[in-house]
Amino acid sequence: MAEQSAPVSSAAAVEATQLHNDAALVDFLSSLNDYTPTIPDELAEQYLSRSGFQCPDTRVTRLVSIATQKFVGEIASDALQYCKIRQTQIAKDKKGHVQAKEKRLVLTTEDLSLALREYGVNLQRQEYFADSIAAGTAKEKTGD
Repeated sequence: MAEQSAPVSSAAAVEATQLHNDAALVDFLSSLNDYTPTIPDELAEQYLSRSGFQCPDTRVTRLVSIATQKFVGEIASDALQYCKIRQTQIAKDKKGHVQAKEKRLVLTTEDLSLALREYGVNLQRQEYFADSIAAGTAKEKTGD
């Protein structure tokens, strides 16, 4: 007869999983000591302190920097997709005659606004106010 092993209790399985997760977290946090994020620690610390967050542990600051980098990267990727959609729509409007200049991707504020809207950020352009009708024209700049 074959011996049957005793089934592992669910509590023991949960405990083993918890130990594995704890070990993975300790390894991750120790790897943050050697990692240099794209966003410098000083910049992240400055913005964190402006929001009222104080933590002497640089690993936490680096973790926030990594999360911020991921967030900005996802927004940029989404904005790029909106840019590609917009430019293919422009190409279709011109009856499929895509010229070399139209192949360049130009990211606009509207593309960025659409991408940010997915993340709950409402981007609005500021209104432009001029002192006079001629403000910002070439004649006013040259003094003619």
